[in-house]
Amino acid sequence: MNKKANTALFILGATLFNILVTVLSFFLLLLVYVQFIMRFLSEGAQAWSFPVIFIAAIVISFVVYRFVLKLLLKKIETEKYFDPIFGGRGRH
Repeated sequence: MNKKANTALFILGATLFNILVTVLSFFLLLLVYVQFIMRFLSEGAQAWSFPVIFIAAIVISFVVYRFVLKLLLKKIETEKYFDPIFGGRGRH
């Protein structure tokens, strides 16, 4: 495979990973909320729970994605396998 194909596959895989982490964290937070927290809140507070859970799932997925990406980039020499998306380093 060439560098452009590697870059495209990496972006596709990273996007799918981020979506998967977001969905899993959303359902996990929703399950914890329904099982342990919902019964202690008033109806007014329960109305705000869904947006808070949604935003928390996005934040969790962002943190997990950045952590995994840092680990992956430490192990892979990016210039050897990936083509720059927005132009190369040092090219003018």
